[in-house]
Amino acid sequence: MSDKKTNAVNEMLRLPLAEQCDRDLAALLKQDGKVTLVMIDLDNFLQVNDNYGHAEGDKVLIATGEYLKAALPGDAALYRYGGDQFAILFSTGYEKEDVFLQMERIRSGYDCPLPNGKQTLSMGIASSPEDGEQAGEIVRKADAAMVRAKLNGHNRVCLAREEKMVVKTAHYPQDMLHRLTKLSKREGASEAILLREALEQLLRKYDA
Repeated sequence: MSDKKTNAVNEMLRLPLAEQCDRDLAALLKQDGKVTLVMIDLDNFLQVNDNYGHAEGDKVLIATGEYLKAALPGDAALYRYGGDQFAILFSTGYEKEDVFLQMERIRSGYDCPLPNGKQTLSMGIASSPEDGEQAGEIVRKADAAMVRAKLNGHNRVCLAREEKMVVKTAHYPQDMLHRLTKLSKREGASEAILLREALEQLLRKYDA
């Protein structure tokens, strides 16, 4: 998402965006080498837009951003990282375990009602130097922890862990890839996350 791109949510929240988060993370790593990144995703947000409309979805995003602003300590930096994703940077002075406890408090205190139920949050946490020393690695591991929180039932906080990645090559019809790209841009979620969620749903369907 470009820093120049604006919409109702960005105009209301006035939060720095993903590019600024990435720059700040890289600067903190270069300056001190110790930083913790939290990635936050609204659970099942596609369904909010589909069932209640994008106007209602924008209200949920704004309410979430305002809640996070109020709940975070003053020296934590909050960003809108994507369509339904937020990011938080904690610099020197915060251990990963301390951040975990803070995010558990924030997660459990989050109260955003929907017409049928309540919105919940999934969060992933990664720290330098234990989880990596490069900005891209920290982002990837925090994002992977967040995805694990979603796949393990949503509404929880997960810490980064050592990953064993397996490369799988597959071929898809061009139309399917085009639709995936459009969905990714529309919802502000990476194609990898959308594919992992779809695969998890498929596995649950046939493993049940």
